[in-house]
Parts: sequence; C-alpha cells; structure tokens
Amino acid sequence: MTRLSVEMLAADTVEPITSAGHVQLGIAVLAGIAVIVLLITKYKLHAFLALTVGSLALGAFAGAPLDKVIVSFTTGLGTTVAGVGVLIALGAILGKLLADSGGADQIVDTILARAGGRSMPWAMVLIASVIGLPLFFEVGVVLLIPVVLMVAKRGNYSLMRIGIPALAGLSVMHGLVPPHPGPLIAIDAVGANLGVTLALGVLVAIPTVIIAGPVFSRFAARWVDVPAPDRMIPQRASEELERRPGFGVTLATILLPVVLMLSKALVDIVVDDPEHGVQRVFDVVGSPLIALLASVLLGFFTLGRAAGFSKERLSQTVEKGLVPIAGILLIVGAGGGFKQTLIDSGVGRMILEISEDWSVPALLLAWLIAVAIRLATGSATVATVSAAGLVAPLAADMSTAHTALLVLAIGAGSLFFSHVNDAGFWLVKEYFGLDVGQTIKTWSVMETIISVVAGAMVLLLSLII
Repeated sequence: MTRLSVEMLAADTVEPITSAGHVQLGIAVLAGIAVIVLLITKYKLHAFLALTVGSLALGAFAGAPLDKVIVSFTTGLGTTVAGVGVLIALGAILGKLLADSGGADQIVDTILARAGGRSMPWAMVLIASVIGLPLFFEVGVVLLIPVVLMVAKRGNYSLMRIGIPALAGLSVMHGLVPPHPGPLIAIDAVGANLGVTLALGVLVAIPTVIIAGPVFSRFAARWVDVPAPDRMIPQRASEELERRPGFGVTLATILLPVVLMLSKALVDIVVDDPEHGVQRVFDVVGSPLIALLASVLLGFFTLGRAAGFSKERLSQTVEKGLVPIAGILLIVGAGGGFKQTLIDSGVGRMILEISEDWSVPALLLAWLIAVAIRLATGSATVATVSAAGLVAPLAADMSTAHTALLVLAIGAGSLFFSHVNDAGFWLVKEYFGLDVGQTIKTWSVMETIISVVAGAMVLLLSLII
C-alpha cells in the first residue's frame, strides 16, 4: 500500500468492501491465514496459488461480494509488482553479473587472503554481508557454499564456526536491508522512506550479525561439531574465465546503489527543501530504480566486460538472471493482493481501532504478527507481506523514522525460527550434511537470535529517535 492509500485510510475515506463487525473480520483473517498455511504446509501448494486462494477465502469469510474481492486482490497485486517488481529484477541481474563474472569470487578470495585463525569467522561475515547486498538468500547460499567448504577443509575449522557467520550475514541482509524483496515490500506497504529504512537497517544489522554470526558460532560449533562434508565442491564461475574484475571496482559496483540511496536520505535531512536544486537531483539519482539501474549499467562494464564477456554473453547473463525471479514476483504480487484484500475488507481499520485500547506498542505488535505467520508458513516473504498489510494503518500517524522502524520490526519477525516448513532449512541441512536435529540446533537457533536481537534493537532505537 502506498503512502497515499495509508493517508486515505487514516482519513476514513476508503470504502470497505464489507461492513462486517470486528468479530467476523477477526475470524475472517484467521480463516484466510489458516487456508494459506494449510495449502502451503500440508498440500505443498505454491505460495502464489495459496495466497490467491487465501485472499478469496478471506473475502468470503468476511461476507464480501466476490467480484469486489477479486478487484481488491488484482489491484493490490498490480500495485505491489509495479512498486517493487522492477527493483527485484534489477537486483537479480546485478547478482547474476556478480556471480558469472567472477566478481564475487574476487571479493571472497581477496578477503580470505588477508584473514586467518580467529579472524576467519569475522571474514566470513564480511564476505556474506557484502555478497548478500544484491543477491537473494538462496542464490547467496549456493554462491558461498563452495567457499565455506573450502575454508573449513583447508583450515581444519569446524563447519559451524565458518558456516554460521556466512549464513548470518546473508540472512540479516535478506530480512533487514533493501533492496532485498522483503524490506522493499514492507516499505511499499507502509509508505516508509527507503533511504531512512536503509540507514536504520544497516544500523540494526551490524550488532545483529555480530551476535548471530561470530559470537553464536562458538556455541554452535560445540553443540554440533561436524567437519565439512566430503563431497565434490561445485565449480566456481571464475575457474572457467581467463580474467575477472578487480576487487575495488567490484566492491564499488555493488555498493553504488547503497551509497546513492543513503546520499539521498542525507540530503533530505540536511537540505529539507523539496524545491531546492540539490535535493531534486538526489531525489532522482537516489531513487531505488535509478540507483539500481545505474549499478547494473555500470556492472556491464566493470564486471561483464572486465571478465571478457561479449555483448551476446551479457545478454544471456541478463536473461538467465531474470528467469529465477518469476516465481518470486508472483509470490510478492499475490502477497500484495492479500494485503489489499485485508485492507479493503476493513481489517486494517479494525486493527487501528482495536490497537488504540491495547498496551502493546505498534512495533512489538508488528514483530509478533510477522513471527506468527513465519512460524506457520515457513516463508519470510509471506510473513512480511501479510504482516505489512495488517499493520500498515498503524503507520499513518508515525514519524518517518518510526515508519522505517516498523518495516524493520516486520523484517525481524519474518526471520524467526526457521524450521521444517521453510525451504531454507532444507537447503542448509543438505548442503552442510546435517540431520534435522543438528539443523535446528544451529540454523534454526541462529535465525531466532537474528529475529530477537534485531527486534530488540528496533525497540531500543524507537526510544532514542
């Protein structure tokens, strides 16, 4: 939901598609979410279809006319894809360029050459955090697994001592720092400022990744003392390349969108005049679309051409980068449709009215809702889009900083205790050769630490700013 729609909702100008009472709406919400959970967990239905059916079920239980429910769902789907779809696509292209050109390998090898002994877990956090900025979590895991296995074998490290910091870096970036899909969805839903959210997200991410990564890995290595599995390490992209990009230029390409978006946020604070020439320039160059587009176009030269890619190879890289995100875009879009159905059914207004009598802070409420949906569905993305839709009305009277913190509270909650209904759980289990119990003791506990620490940091910041 855009900021305009939030303001309209707050101003009581949005016509709900049903006039059902609070009890019926509450039952409808629970029923809609239960349908989604059941379809995803028991019947293994794709999240896109589950969210679509769940949205229709929500409207039906709320007593809304089906034609109006369909309009709400399709409107929300279109608005969400329009808001974040292009950004997800650009991020996927940049990630593919980074992987195929050997730029990711260059960053990894450079940092590892300067690290050793006790500093290795910290090096792994740094690698994963930098690599994780433009990459989806699953892509980042696949990209870093060869590095984790090689480092663990070469240095005779416990796999958990090396692997947990890498996973923590990827997971924290995925849940808290735009331009990842989850934070972008929540930003769009509650009308938050992307630059402020990015800055506060980085601030929350630093202590979170330290505690969940290098610090927790000490305990994880004691609880699950396993060596790197004796399996064939996948071929790295740069092994088939004659040359690859340099470390500095690769790092600059990755960080360009972050720098541009942070610069816009800083100019907005310092200048604070929408008509000022400098602010108008940074409003353009610091917008997520332009920032990511600039990084992708720069990457064609600093990454693709530097690796010796022809024009045809660059075109193929872009095409291959876009293919895997089709499912993600559909899930994100359907999540937006579910969110809009919640809002148009009057659920957002109901929560706004009821929360006035609750003593639970809005940020804690957002975290708890995201936790509940994450535990039920196993999907951080579903948890984010659903929780954002439910708590979006609470952002109407919030300051810019607190609206950004609302996004981070949702993101933190969406990472809570990954278990057997989460694809990431099985990805980590299989790659690291763990059993279910070992995966819970390490990966699941790490995710919970990230969620709790980040949530606590968000609440602490809300008292300061």
